Amino acid sequence: MEKYYIIMYAFQRHAYRESIQEIAEGGKMPKISKEQIGKDEKRILAELQKNAHESIDGIAKRCGFSRQKVWRTIKVLEQKHLIWGYTAVIDELKNDLRHYTMLIKRTPHQLMENTIDIITSRKLEEIVSEIGVIVENSYYVNGEYDWILTFTAQNIVQAKKFRESVLTLHAGVIEKAVLLETLFTVKDHHILNPEPAKLKEFFS
Repeated sequence: MEKYYIIMYAFQRHAYRESIQEIAEGGKMPKISKEQIGKDEKRILAELQKNAHESIDGIAKRCGFSRQKVWRTIKVLEQKHLIWGYTAVIDELKNDLRHYTMLIKRTPHQLMENTIDIITSRKLEEIVSEIGVIVENSYYVNGEYDWILTFTAQNIVQAKKFRESVLTLHAGVIEKAVLLETLFTVKDHHILNPEPAKLKEFFS
């Protein structure tokens, strides 16, 4: 009986060494359910959304994962375009910029083929480059308005020029375009304004 246990122990150690060797040589890791992989990806994404500048080590520590797992997961998310890219949240006022939102309502008429071509060709990006504004977000939405643009400009004059250019580009398609100027940013892209005292000054 003692001999049996010794043989089994030796066999288990051998199997364990082979498994470790396979992983070290790039073999398959132990199988994990798709559900668990999805949960792990969401935890890593949540950390990146809080701070995309966070180090791999920092994310690994917060999630309780290995550094290799975090790095590998991020690469997979990027390849699958679940992560589009990374950006920096800036203080527009300190950079001599003003932040605006444009709410656009289209006419009830069906879009013509050439209008659809203009939209999909991203002609708007050429206008943005010519005028000098920076478009942050562009959404097609369901509700009272159909299209929302958020952007920064040097002043209201430049913002209005951009608005007129959008109306010209989509002549006959836009019924109304409302321009709003942001007065104070409380939170932007998951990042809270680091100077909350200024909010108190804003309401004073």
